[in-house]
Amino acid sequence: MFGLKKTVQETEHTSSYYAATANDKTVYQKLEGEIKTDVVVVGGGFSGVNTALELAEKGYAVVLLEAKRIAWGATGRNGGQIIAGIGSPAKFERTIGKSGVNAIYEMGFEASEVIRERVAKYNIDCDLKWGYCDVAIKPRHMKELEQWQAQTKKDGNPHQLQMLDQHEVKQFVNSDNYIGGLFNPTGNGHVHPLNLCAGEAHAASELGVQIFEQSKVTNIEHGSRVKVHTDCGKVDAKFLVLCGNAYMGELVPKLATKILPSNSSVIATAPLPSEIVNAIMPADVAVCDPRTALDYFRLSADKRLLFGGLSNYTGLEPTDLKATMAKKMLKVFPELAGIDIDYGWSGQMGIGLNRMPQLGNLADNIFYVQAYSGHGVAPTHMMARVIAEAIDGKPERFNILAKIHHWSFPGGKLFRRPALAIGMMYYKILDEL
Repeated sequence: MFGLKKTVQETEHTSSYYAATANDKTVYQKLEGEIKTDVVVVGGGFSGVNTALELAEKGYAVVLLEAKRIAWGATGRNGGQIIAGIGSPAKFERTIGKSGVNAIYEMGFEASEVIRERVAKYNIDCDLKWGYCDVAIKPRHMKELEQWQAQTKKDGNPHQLQMLDQHEVKQFVNSDNYIGGLFNPTGNGHVHPLNLCAGEAHAASELGVQIFEQSKVTNIEHGSRVKVHTDCGKVDAKFLVLCGNAYMGELVPKLATKILPSNSSVIATAPLPSEIVNAIMPADVAVCDPRTALDYFRLSADKRLLFGGLSNYTGLEPTDLKATMAKKMLKVFPELAGIDIDYGWSGQMGIGLNRMPQLGNLADNIFYVQAYSGHGVAPTHMMARVIAEAIDGKPERFNILAKIHHWSFPGGKLFRRPALAIGMMYYKILDEL
């Protein structure tokens, strides 16, 4: 068992490949004094930035508050994998009806299209590339992928998915670990997430959104107008949108009980020689396996292998992150033995018990969204659009998602992590059967 260590919560970006290759360092001023606006958004990740951008496009005056830097948290640390879809809505048909289930499926397909449109509209340089491969390790995984292919077609997926046998999958990811896969050529893909979010923040700023970094929210006053306090300032707004996700702490205790920050880690190799790139990842697609504690990986624009996983509910990272992750990487690609690991980092993702994004109201003028459970790059963009629609007087899609009930984690703050760790261990055992 690898050791674990606490991560240091700095005010600047972690030492990741993304931070090292950022197009520009976002440096927005700290909030000082009082501002009056239409909407204040808390959290400068994908959800918050895109909510602000959507509202600015509709003509609203918006203030965005970020405690650290834009994309400092999960948004700027994840694997960069764009995965369409929003959870498993069919499980909630009794609550939202068949029409609600269909609406969420449609939103799931739309989610990745929002990214496609946004990058094109604002000319965002973020290494966007389409192509994604779910890989199978065991025969039962192949059956699950076949069922998924059939179900997603039935649900109206506009993208054609292709089943791959053991020979065909090697055209995308050449590893003996996999016996087949499911290829999505146009609906899923990968991106430099920090550059995407920074580009979206720049677009929002150009449209008039006032962005403040290093402006942690300390208190919220409810009322017909909401007052949001930081250590040096205050925002008076008609509407508040909370998008802090796993990094919001105990600012709103009611929301904190429904989310569990979970750690995931990523490494980036040194740039790989072209012969190795062509041997292991000939199609330059994003890849993910189906296990509970899964591996996910892809090539960067400069041909490094970005390899992630090691999800755990302790909220801690391994004491020797690079070595631990490199060992996992070599099980997939033993030919990378001896390749330098240039970067290693971790981040917190917000887990919910039912694995659906949690979206709703704390009051008529206070909205929130959290808990993407490790699949947030595309759904964050869709949730931002849905919240902006609701604020703009078109709440139909928001109301569907808000009907889904989200339970608090059992055991309170003291026992919920051990309980979930035991549950995760159970599913890890099932993965090996």
